[in-house]
This record gives sequence, structure tokens and C-alpha cells, in this order.
Amino acid sequence: MTQKHTLELRVRYSETDAMGFLHHSNYLTYFEIGRTELFRAQGGNYRRMEELGLFFVVVKVDVRFRKPARYDEVLTLETEISRLTPARLEHCYRLMRGGELLTEGHSVIACINRAGELQRIPEDLVQLTQEP
Repeated sequence: MTQKHTLELRVRYSETDAMGFLHHSNYLTYFEIGRTELFRAQGGNYRRMEELGLFFVVVKVDVRFRKPARYDEVLTLETEISRLTPARLEHCYRLMRGGELLTEGHSVIACINRAGELQRIPEDLVQLTQEP
């Protein structure tokens, strides 16, 4: 399965600040969209996973802003799994306008149960994240 996913996002007016720039808080939303779509492209199903009592929670996120994105621009988001441990997944993100890099990010998500206790990522989910 794929460890990298690319998608296009258009900056909506409600996502911008008074200067027409994509507000910094929305980058994290874009990253979450990227993680979700990567998981879906791998054959994963968050709803089913949560029904089984497993959840992925963000434990760390870093963002490096290089250039601003603006209202109505079409951006490309690349999301890639950069590291997998028994209980955590790490993702890298690259948000671009054309071939120009605007933002880089990195996140760590941990697998927990309903009680908030750290859990091993089930083997069937691990297999979805690894290339053949």
C-alpha cells in the first residue's frame, strides 16, 4: 500500500485572516485531512477503527511556514508516513502552490483505547501503512 498521498485543496474565504492569507490554525486542519485521506487510500476506515475502541490522537506537531497561501489558491498537500513504531505513526507534510514549497510539517500520532491508554497499533493496520 502507499505511504504517500497527494491531494488538492482550495483556500476558502473563511480560512483566511484579515489580510487574505490562510490563517495559521488551518494548516493543522489541512494536515488532518491529509492523514485521513492517506489512511483511506490505504484501505483504512477510521469509523470502523473507532467502533473497535481504538483512536489516534495527536501528541506532537511542528510546522515551518515559509510563504503564505492566499484566498482561492489551489494548493497541493503531500502527506507521507515517515516513521512507524508499535504505538505511534509519524507523518511529514508538504504544502505547495505549483512547485513552490509554502509549508512543511511533521506530526506524531499515538494509538490509544477508550480509557486513553497507549495501545499497540493492530497488525492489520500496520500492514496498511507498509509498502509491499
